[in-house]
Order: sequence, then C-alpha cells, then structure tokens
Amino acid sequence: MSIVIAPPFVDPELAAKKVQLAQDLWNTRDPEKVASAYTEDSQWRNRAEFIQGRPAIVAFLRRKWDRELDYKLKKELWAFHDNHIAVKFRYEWHDDSGNWFRSYGNELWEFAPSGLMQRREASINDIPIRAEDRQL
Repeated sequence: MSIVIAPPFVDPELAAKKVQLAQDLWNTRDPEKVASAYTEDSQWRNRAEFIQGRPAIVAFLRRKWDRELDYKLKKELWAFHDNHIAVKFRYEWHDDSGNWFRSYGNELWEFAPSGLMQRREASINDIPIRAEDRQL
C-alpha cells in the first residue's frame, strides 16, 4: 500500500516526505511505477521535451533509463505552498561507453487534489565526471 500525501502543503515535514517518496520512486527506475504518481493527463516539460499523459511518461522514462545507466537520484525540498512544491536535485549516471555524468536541476511540481502530480517542469544541466568523483 502506498502513502498518499495530498495538498495543500502547509507543513515542511509533510512536503519533505512527499519529496522523499518521489525520490524513492524514481530510484526504482521502473517507468510504470513512476508514471503511477502522475495524473492520467499529466503535463511535463523535461529539458526541451514536452510530454503529456502517462503513456508518454512511460515511453520517455524507458528511453531515459536505456541511456542513463546505473541512475541514482537525490532530491531536496526547496519550497512549497498550497498545491506546489519546488525541488532541487542531482543524479549520477553513465552511458554505454562508461562515461559518467552528474546532472543538476530544479523541478516545479503542481499537484491535483488526489495527491497525484499534474504538472512537472524540469530544468537540467549535465556535467561529465570521473567515476572516482561520484557522490551518490
């Protein structure tokens, strides 16, 4: 049974718990599980890509994790209000040639009354790193 945390977000501990649940879910690298946390018609902007609906989210995540191998994510609560949460994050991954990267970014989240995310906007930058410089 999954924990449902729904807006309004008025308590920092509850907002931080919502962020932790999202981090844990994304670290499963299971596209169907991750997509289940979003409304059926959820809208995303991920970098320069615009995605709408769960089937498109699943397809996007499959492509992402086919390319970003051994993906490991850390999210941190930045701000929250009513049905919105802002997070900063970093994740590390490598490509199929063994080149490691750290990706940094910010996300803006908007939630439906059900607690499912209905909108996600992500800005992300990648930097190459050496395997021995990994932090996650």
